[in-house]
Amino acid sequence: MWRTRAAAACVICRSLANSSYGMKRKSPLQNLHLVSRSIRHPCYPSSKFQRPPLRISVQLFSSLNRLPLRKTKLLNVKYGYQFHRNFWLARLASRLLKLRYLILGSAVGGGYTAKKTYDQWKDMMPDLDEYKWIVPDFIWELDEHIDFEKLIKALPDADDLAKLLPDFDKIGESFTSLKGFFSPGYNLVSEVIGASDLLLLLGSPGETVFRATDQGYDNDKQYKKVSDKEKVDQLQEELLRTQLKYQRMLERLEKENKELRKLVLQRDDKGIHQRKLKKSLIDMYSEVLDILSDYDASYNTQDHLPRVVVVGDQSAGKTSVLEMIAQARIFPRGSGEMMTRSPVKVTLSEGPHHVALFKDSSREFDLTKEEDLAALRNEIEIRMRNSVKEGCTVSTETISLSVKGPGLQRMVLVDLPGVISTVTSGMAPDTKETIFSISKAYMQNPNAIILCIQDGSVDAERSIVTDLVSQMDPQGKRTIFVLTKVDLAEKNVASPSRIQQIIEGKLFPMKALGYFAVVTGKGNSSESIESIKEYEEEFFQNSKLLKTCMLKAHQVTTKNLSLAVSDCFWKMVRESVEQQADAFKATRFNLETEWKNNYPRLRELDRNELFEKAKNEILDEVISLTQVTPKHWEEILQKTLWERVSTHVIENIYLPAAQTMNSGTFNTTVDIKLKQWTDKQLPNKAVEVAWETLQEEFSRFMTEQKGKEHDDIFDKLKQAVKEESIKRHKWNERAEDSLRVIQHNALEDRSISDKQQWDAAIHFMEETLQSRLKDTESVIEDMVGPDWKKRWLYWVGRTKEQNIRNETKNELEKLIKCNEEHAAYLANDEVTTVRKNLEARGVTVDPCLIKDTWHQIYRRYFLKTALNHCNLCRRGFYYYQRHFVDSELECNDIVLFWRIQRMLAITANTLRQQLTNTEVRRLEKNVKEVLEDFAEDNEKKVKLLTGKRVQLAEDLKKVREIQEKLEAFIEALHQEK
Repeated sequence: MWRTRAAAACVICRSLANSSYGMKRKSPLQNLHLVSRSIRHPCYPSSKFQRPPLRISVQLFSSLNRLPLRKTKLLNVKYGYQFHRNFWLARLASRLLKLRYLILGSAVGGGYTAKKTYDQWKDMMPDLDEYKWIVPDFIWELDEHIDFEKLIKALPDADDLAKLLPDFDKIGESFTSLKGFFSPGYNLVSEVIGASDLLLLLGSPGETVFRATDQGYDNDKQYKKVSDKEKVDQLQEELLRTQLKYQRMLERLEKENKELRKLVLQRDDKGIHQRKLKKSLIDMYSEVLDILSDYDASYNTQDHLPRVVVVGDQSAGKTSVLEMIAQARIFPRGSGEMMTRSPVKVTLSEGPHHVALFKDSSREFDLTKEEDLAALRNEIEIRMRNSVKEGCTVSTETISLSVKGPGLQRMVLVDLPGVISTVTSGMAPDTKETIFSISKAYMQNPNAIILCIQDGSVDAERSIVTDLVSQMDPQGKRTIFVLTKVDLAEKNVASPSRIQQIIEGKLFPMKALGYFAVVTGKGNSSESIESIKEYEEEFFQNSKLLKTCMLKAHQVTTKNLSLAVSDCFWKMVRESVEQQADAFKATRFNLETEWKNNYPRLRELDRNELFEKAKNEILDEVISLTQVTPKHWEEILQKTLWERVSTHVIENIYLPAAQTMNSGTFNTTVDIKLKQWTDKQLPNKAVEVAWETLQEEFSRFMTEQKGKEHDDIFDKLKQAVKEESIKRHKWNERAEDSLRVIQHNALEDRSISDKQQWDAAIHFMEETLQSRLKDTESVIEDMVGPDWKKRWLYWVGRTKEQNIRNETKNELEKLIKCNEEHAAYLANDEVTTVRKNLEARGVTVDPCLIKDTWHQIYRRYFLKTALNHCNLCRRGFYYYQRHFVDSELECNDIVLFWRIQRMLAITANTLRQQLTNTEVRRLEKNVKEVLEDFAEDNEKKVKLLTGKRVQLAEDLKKVREIQEKLEAFIEALHQEK
């Protein structure tokens, strides 16, 4: 069957070959034998299939574009082995050509892809050029000075190096034998174990080298007590020497590390590498505490952030311990007197230079210079005394100080006034209670670390602070006890075991996290920190307390104390800061809700922002003074000046001159009076009027309400600014001199140029006289009482004195009617005549009353006569132009009032120019200075900008600021972890 199928296939192949013979085919040769390629043809003896002769056109293909390249000529294909071999070679050559193109294309594409991938990786890599400063420059230059190949060749091989190492198995056997040797004497050596932590290296963690068993205790009888004691003493001395050796090595390494860190910080401070410096973690935390100290916790959000609270009895050495931790003598000192009068917050942080600065000042005190140290101590003392109110001894106001330096432990400490038992002379009666309340306020913070300072040189029973601390922290979970002046205690205390009881917490009922013993110097205030450190180290090296294991090595020196306090501080911070941030977040939500409910259409402006808004409004109102028209200025100035000087003109110039007999005397009197007035009074009066006018206009702009936009919250501030600005403003002193010349020249001019000016002078004189006449009528009515009409209409009567004055007035009127040209003053005989006439009618009158009444009666008569004369002078301009020649009419009083009127107009114009050109600008400058002074005075702003709205916005701002800073601090704290 298989053969039948093969024969059929051969027939098909032959038919296909015959039908395609002599034709051009575009399909490849392989397509002709899809079936017969896999079967054996019986017609041919060869095992390989022989293709029939075909006349085909060979078509070449490219592996790149799949398009036909070029057609070749027809090939005559014949049967036989030779043809089959030639076709196989051609096919192999064509496939090799295809492979070449594939390799070439793959190489090009792969090279491009590899280059692109390399560029992407290169772009992703960070630029480390900015961090070359971390590695010192000499590291990069080592290969230039050291031949590392020679050094490698000089090193021994691994086998040689192994021979040099000690045999650890033998060392282990030695330790085992040593352990067995000392095991019987555990009871005598156990105290040595507590003296130094270095012995822990001799055993595995969790078990000690020396173990006490009952069997070992029984075997102890086999050894002599003297020999055991000598061995213990010898071992103890050896351990102390070893400890001191390693202690010196550690101090030397720490000193070198401190110097290197200082160099690195100095390079960073000088900007050798350009990178943005961030605030240190402790500085961020200190800022939060500063804001909290100013925050009024009226929304039940208490300050529970940790800080180290330093408390102790007075003169117990609190300040000295704090100075040792800060490594500088920064606090004022006194012998036996109270020096710490207010809480002092000290923020310790690491920095390149040992400096100190206050929160509200930019001055840096160099703590390596004695001059700056003295200035810092003086400044702290001044701030303490200024914070204490009158009648008090201590203050609750906190002084914030920041100390930076190489090797300082990061923490925040608060030095409180020393606790006293008795109020001495010179202190306020409530000093003791105030100190207790301040100490309790700081210690009641559940996250505050209490650094309890106890004086070791006095009897422990005299201590007050231990009872106070035990009340605030009964479990001792946040208390660190510090015994100071241990050197004096060792000398004075009869039983050294008493010091051991204190350090072990067995003498006081107070509990604590840790107990420390320190020495703060020899009591000399001029000692430096370095000398105190050396003295402290020397004391503990030779102290029996340490040699006899009463004190442990980690419980002594202020350095160990500082490390322990810092660790405890940061542990407490990490445990409590997030809880405090959540509390302020809730408080912020409550405040924002209250603001939205009460002031939905107002922006949340705190006191400083409200002050800036009020400042802009006040400056705009000052600028409004420049927009006042010149006409308005001159009208106000002229009117006010005349009101101020009219009385003088009428009483001292016009009335005396009018009593003269002729025009020459009248003009002479007027000229003399005007000259005296101009030289002495008039310029000063004019300047006063101008200044008062400026004040009135300024006050009008300041107090004028602007409709719905008016905010009454600024009223008190505007009033204070106005009063202070007016108080500071002084008119230009040279203005009076220039004004005097101008006024003198104006009053000397008598030439009235036209009828209009003449009529204006008459009108001015009539208004003045009528106003005076009205005032005189009012005075006379008050003197004599109501007339008969008012008595009948209003049922009022006259008093006895009014009746007397009325009778006197009637008698004096008769005298004037008899002599219309009577002088302004009564003669003595005329006074006597009037008095006798009144006595004849039964009225007893005093001569002084007669003269007073005459003055008003004659004044009214004179003013009426002058008004009648004004009416006559309306047509007198013609006679004036002829100098009143051949005329009985004389109008010199009209000329006088024209001179006064012209002087007023010129003076008003001059003052207006001074106002707009000089004084308004000077007033604006004064207002700006006042506003700047108020801006720096927080107490003034609190006093002038008050109200629930202001306080709510202020609290909201504080809470937001605290929350944001706490979140930033927490983020930085997590990054440091």
